[in-house]
Amino acid sequence: MMRFLTIIFILIPILEISVLLISGKTIGVLPTLLLLFLTGIIGAWLAKRQGLETMRKMQEQLRYGQIPGDAIVDSICIFFGGLLLLTPGYITDICGFLLLLPFTRNKLKPVLFLLMRRWIEKNNVTIIR
Repeated sequence: MMRFLTIIFILIPILEISVLLISGKTIGVLPTLLLLFLTGIIGAWLAKRQGLETMRKMQEQLRYGQIPGDAIVDSICIFFGGLLLLTPGYITDICGFLLLLPFTRNKLKPVLFLLMRRWIEKNNVTIIR
């Protein structure tokens, strides 16, 4: 896992810089910067909106005595999606929007549940009751 993270932390910035350089040459420096700024603004707005809606869902589920497992995974996705959108770059922006938009997030949730189950089974994550 540590090797994978090391590779990701090295590879992603290299790819982002490459894409930004290509974008700067293709559409110009100012439009590239404005596009990055715009995705950050839209991402922050969308993260706030989705976060408040998920919080409302969690409170409603708790009020009726239900465990808000799905809403918790949504909130984790929204948090990381918002972080990715605040990171400058097109690749991280695409990943951030995929985590923030409900219809793509719903497609990713089964994979996330599977990963969490594996972490718990390998004792990488401990749940305290």
